[in-house]
Amino acid sequence: MTAVVEATDLKKRYGEFTAVDGVSLRVDAGECYGLLGPNGAGKTSIIRMMYGFSPLSSGKMLLFGQDIEKDWRVIRSRIGVCQQDNTLDPDLSVEDNLAVFAGYYSIPAARARARAEELLGFFALEKKRKAKVMELSGGLAKRLMVARSLINEPELLILDEPTTGLDPQSRHLLWEKLRALQKAGVTLFLTTHYMEEASYLCNRLMIIDYGKILVEDSPQSLIKRHVGDSAIEIEGADEALRQYLEKNRINHEVMDQRIMVYAENSVAEHIRHHFCMQRCTFRPPTLEDVFLRLTGRELRE
Repeated sequence: MTAVVEATDLKKRYGEFTAVDGVSLRVDAGECYGLLGPNGAGKTSIIRMMYGFSPLSSGKMLLFGQDIEKDWRVIRSRIGVCQQDNTLDPDLSVEDNLAVFAGYYSIPAARARARAEELLGFFALEKKRKAKVMELSGGLAKRLMVARSLINEPELLILDEPTTGLDPQSRHLLWEKLRALQKAGVTLFLTTHYMEEASYLCNRLMIIDYGKILVEDSPQSLIKRHVGDSAIEIEGADEALRQYLEKNRINHEVMDQRIMVYAENSVAEHIRHHFCMQRCTFRPPTLEDVFLRLTGRELRE
């Protein structure tokens, strides 16, 4: 496979604080790669280094085999970036936001108009073409931001929390558009706080915390490795269950009023028949279980 992104021992320091501490990763052509972590884990710092906005403190970042620190002008013409915050021009209409952005890439006017029409259709924005940005809902504005990041027909699309704040309908619509882009050959790199989003979109992902890599693999492999076949939530667990879990070294977490157990199917069935006389919830494990097991449940500032 051809590597679109190759990062080696990335480090980013802000004074005495190290935001990214020795991260290495590879993203292959046509892949959707996710970067997950709590707030302050270093995700946005990595993305900003990736598109040349923030210089590397040390390490190496190659996109399409070219060094971002030496060839960023060439690289920028081949990538699209959809940032976390709304950076649309509020004084321009929907179609003018696309047209003006096309000018930054020196796209000929005729091609820019044709490309804008393609994107308005793809993201179902035709009826809003004359609307000002301030008139758009959050979902429409986010669709326009993604559309704008595609104006130059990039080979790599970088998305920093693309669906934060969207309602479920808008989120799922955007997911389908991103999958269609990947099917058309666009490589995707995204950060997200939505574990369902990462599971649905990503071929592979990395979870980082405090600037360091915790794990990297496909969502399904991470769930199997770190959680197992079943997740069991037990309220009011008695001492016999606690002893059983400790004695058999079964993965579990003890919280104030409940215990979370992560186990293979045979163990789950044993717990169901011997320890679940009251309130137990059995469900398939998710990527969120993996995330919480690895990064903890405590609140972060």
